[in-house]
Amino acid sequence: MAKKKKNIRDVNVLASHIVEQATGEAIPKPLDATKNPAAVALGRLGGLKGGKARASKLTPEQRKEIARKAAASRWRKK
Repeated sequence: MAKKKKNIRDVNVLASHIVEQATGEAIPKPLDATKNPAAVALGRLGGLKGGKARASKLTPEQRKEIARKAAASRWRKK
């Protein structure tokens, strides 16, 4: 069975496709923007600290409740 073609919900993307089809020319894609290495390093440092800092502030009861919710969502029927 053939897959149904997905409808494009974004009006701008749809307009771009229509222009490409009408003119027969592909619209050039923007170049990939590279991330600032300094910003990446800072974000990584914060991410590495975040989980440990949050865990140290939680009481054992709060940790158990979070674990229960996680287990329930993991085993919930989809």
